[in-house]
Amino acid sequence: MNVYTYTEARQNLATLLDTALQVGEVLIKRKDGSVFVVRPQPRGESPLDVEGIDLGISAAEIVAFVQEGRRQ
Repeated sequence: MNVYTYTEARQNLATLLDTALQVGEVLIKRKDGSVFVVRPQPRGESPLDVEGIDLGISAAEIVAFVQEGRRQ
């Protein structure tokens, strides 16, 4: 596990964040001995990310259905 001092973390924040993303987490240690953990937040998935359904129809057929529906 990577441990950075407060000063190192402040001077190299981008590197620290990249390391946390690759390794999972890094520690930042202050002079007073307190230690903090930096870890990436898991990405939430969109409720719109749904698996598609194969209906066995072509794009042209879908377009024809939409055009027909608009004419009515």
